[in-house]
Amino acid sequence: MRYYPLIDVQEDESQLDSEYKAAREIGKLKLGELRLYFRAGLKTYYIPYHSIHRMFRRVLAVPAKLCCGKGDFEIEHLVICGDDDKELAQIQLPGTKAAKIVMDELKKRVPEAEFGCPAQN
Repeated sequence: MRYYPLIDVQEDESQLDSEYKAAREIGKLKLGELRLYFRAGLKTYYIPYHSIHRMFRRVLAVPAKLCCGKGDFEIEHLVICGDDDKELAQIQLPGTKAAKIVMDELKKRVPEAEFGCPAQN
């Protein structure tokens, strides 16, 4: 398997492969010891935890027509920001419970990162 970095960093493929196989999987993302991995299409991307400066959840409401009327599906995403609060990735999560578990795990693994949406001007 080939791994693609989200930032300008190159790692040893064998080290990435062993960490990826041992990582905790939640939906499309995996939480490794030193890196966060996620799949998008046929590619697997990674970002080292020390490169993450901000993380937050983004909930998108998708309108849906149901048999009994109209409603919205709430789709949970994890947004990863790097330097200057530039968004590096928006990763879809399986649901609200999974999103809360991922945020709790990331707070333990990346305590120096900021958690929450950046202030809007």
